[in-house]
Amino acid sequence: MTHPIARAVTALAAFGGACFGWGLIEAHLYTVRRVEVEALEPGSDPVRVLHISDLHLSAHQTRKLDFVRALTRLKPDLVINTGDNISSAAAIAPLLEAMSPLRGVPGVFVFGSNDYHAPVFKSPLRYLIHGRSHSGRPKPADLPWESLRDGFAALGWVDLTERRATLNVAGTRIAFRGTDDAHHGRDDYSQVAGPADPDAGLNVGVTHAPYLKLLDAMTGDGMDLIFAGHTHGGQVCVPGYGALITNCDIDPARVKGLSTHDSGGRRSHLHVSGGLGTSPFAPYRFANRPEVTLLTLWPRPA
Repeated sequence: MTHPIARAVTALAAFGGACFGWGLIEAHLYTVRRVEVEALEPGSDPVRVLHISDLHLSAHQTRKLDFVRALTRLKPDLVINTGDNISSAAAIAPLLEAMSPLRGVPGVFVFGSNDYHAPVFKSPLRYLIHGRSHSGRPKPADLPWESLRDGFAALGWVDLTERRATLNVAGTRIAFRGTDDAHHGRDDYSQVAGPADPDAGLNVGVTHAPYLKLLDAMTGDGMDLIFAGHTHGGQVCVPGYGALITNCDIDPARVKGLSTHDSGGRRSHLHVSGGLGTSPFAPYRFANRPEVTLLTLWPRPA
């Protein structure tokens, strides 16, 4: 008769293998999350915002490219891209082709570290122990991020890397400010800091990684809505509980989706995208499907 401990170990190994196998499948179950939030001035027309983040695209990922190509069917009024689009230089051309149906839709973007540098292997234990990844050797290879930036600009989208911009979207004047990636210390909020635009119908902050220092600064300056990505929604979650880690200093309860942030006596709506991809070195998700989000912004009650 098999020893009870051996049976338990065998059962645990089988369960773990099944979970890992499902995680590999779930990483390709691309989903559109739909969210509504009252953020506009009373009497405004609704604004449909497509939030795209963390594709981590490899050129061979044709199913992901097909999903991105079909996003035009959502008929967004605005596209917000919060970075980590690619995993290699070869992914830039197919990504831009897949996004080309969105050409002419107003858009803004910032980059994450994986737009600048190719991914490198990092032990998953670092995430479990530290709650976030840490840079180290080997040094990642540079990516031709300028080509990606120029390609997005050719779609008509505005680079918000330490910049402000104003767009008229579906009848609403929206004032944006953005930063570079805080996860690798590239951000400099001082370049865009200052009071919200009083003439705008909506003030929006955009960044890749939702570090508290940026959420505090943007909220304190009066941003109505903040967009970020980076977290992958925790990537591997516990059913019925949620994320265990966030890969930054935001709390796990706000690792993805819509929440609020308070700072300086003010409150902002915060939307963190769970993202569409994974690192090629960790190509799995669990209880956390890859996603883009279509946010419908409605006027606040009069």
